[in-house]
Amino acid sequence: MSVTLRVILIVCSIISCILCIKKIKQAKLKVENAIVWMLGSFLLIFMSIFSGVVEWCAKGLGFEAPVNFVFVIIIAFLLIEVYLNNLKITELNEKIKDVSHHIAIKEYETTQNKENK
Repeated sequence: MSVTLRVILIVCSIISCILCIKKIKQAKLKVENAIVWMLGSFLLIFMSIFSGVVEWCAKGLGFEAPVNFVFVIIIAFLLIEVYLNNLKITELNEKIKDVSHHIAIKEYETTQNKENK
């Protein structure tokens, strides 16, 4: 892995960590969500510092170049994050549906009570 790529990965990882901490302090990001991004950042830093391990893994898995292995790891990480976010979105959509049904029932009951009086 080239020195340029290693430096870019380290800088981007540090910026990512700083942004996560900043958003947590502003209460715009939950700690549980930030942990995933921090772990991803630390993984990139680890892969940048210990490029020999990356080269060994890439060679063992049959990648032509270690940088391809790094890209696959990043893509896999992002796919996992998208999947987890989709699960949360589905859960929230179900809660919204339940709340809207509850409100509709309450409004119906209110109008029925007014008509009966």
